[in-house]
Amino acid sequence: MTESNGNGSDKPASGAPKGPITDTMAKPLAKRFYKDVTVGEGAFFQILLDGRVVRTPGKRALLLPSRTLADFIAAEWQAQGAAINPGIMPLTRFANTAIDAVSDAQKEVANDIAAYAGRDLLCYRAVAPPELTRLQAASWDPVIHWAREALSAHFTVVEGVMPVEQPVLTLKKFSAALEPHDAFKLTALHVLTTLTGSALLALAYARGFLPSEDFWTAAHVDEDYQIAHWGQDEEAAHRRVLRRQEFDAACRLLASLQTDEQPRI
Repeated sequence: MTESNGNGSDKPASGAPKGPITDTMAKPLAKRFYKDVTVGEGAFFQILLDGRVVRTPGKRALLLPSRTLADFIAAEWQAQGAAINPGIMPLTRFANTAIDAVSDAQKEVANDIAAYAGRDLLCYRAVAPPELTRLQAASWDPVIHWAREALSAHFTVVEGVMPVEQPVLTLKKFSAALEPHDAFKLTALHVLTTLTGSALLALAYARGFLPSEDFWTAAHVDEDYQIAHWGQDEEAAHRRVLRRQEFDAACRLLASLQTDEQPRI
């Protein structure tokens, strides 16, 4: 059985990821070189292109932990036209990142997520107008209370944007909630955290406290308030569409890992 490195040829992919979370498929578009896409089963799941095993840009085996994730990624490969466009293959990109980058830096990635919790969006509230303060409280207070009950993590909430130091024990409790470390789960959580600015929302979603739509809404309380009152320009609207696409893909990645055999993190 021959192998494909996932970039449109059988040659080794050059270069290595420069950080824990990086787009490992940022390459010129290659022509589609395969007809059939199937899923190989074993201890892990693999993507087969005309029977050839897909490998990551780092030349590692693209071993996937769940059939659901493998089916999603196979569908991305099958949906390609004459050229292979990584921009519309988010789950493939995330899987490559998990294997090539995050697997070698799991502690560092977990620490970065916990650092976001130390300056979490949900902990900084508007002073005015009253309508916005009410919207923030309605969306964010339940998650703060959830963290207190589910994680024993007591986050300090302040008005304004001046930095506040969260209790050391609170951040330790949050960090402990990310264990045991897993490259695929950390990849999804890191993407969701950096997209929204809230590690608390990301973990609450991962634990099943929030559905994805409530997660997205809570992360955009301030932005939605501004749009409702001042409107939104075309460029900002386009950026939001792209963020939503990445958000939905990261949610699918996380959900695909949470099978009956794999409990929620």
